[in-house]
Amino acid sequence: MRVEYTIIRSSRRTMSIEIKPDGRMLIRIPYRVSDAEAKRFVESKADWIRKTLTKIEERNEENPPGEKFSETELKIIKKKAKKEIPILVDYYAPKIGVTYGRISIRAQRTLWGSCTAEGNLNFNCLLVLLPERVMRYVVVHELCHRKEMNHSKRFWAEVGKVLPDYKALRKQLKDEGTNLLERL
Repeated sequence: MRVEYTIIRSSRRTMSIEIKPDGRMLIRIPYRVSDAEAKRFVESKADWIRKTLTKIEERNEENPPGEKFSETELKIIKKKAKKEIPILVDYYAPKIGVTYGRISIRAQRTLWGSCTAEGNLNFNCLLVLLPERVMRYVVVHELCHRKEMNHSKRFWAEVGKVLPDYKALRKQLKDEGTNLLERL
């Protein structure tokens, strides 16, 4: 299999492959890894790469990415998100048994949400364009990080206590959200 990719070297310890929604492939490697080692790594992941690229092609055929959001559209989306997301956070935080700090709403190209060690929550404004159940999933996911700052079995058990169907919601976020991120 012959594929083109970009190598990104950093002080990381492991190698990883990232395939962007447009099919571009990034190989992240430690400084000490040679190009030959990186190539062997990519070749060892050929089946996964092929499957992932096929999924991306199929998704883009079914749902071609739309035009980029205008500044006006983003302002409206952010305003709606700043109103709706804090309501969900306030609803779910006591159910999960956690507190939180500041809530930030941004137009982020890669993340739907994040939680800092200090308890600050960050959410992508585009969440309001997804079904409400999916938006609730991201809120619960980030609030559960207040108990577990990782994606361990214990973390997923916390998410499952609140949203037993979280796996389906996670898949829905990936399926429906990818094209929205591309419009930023």
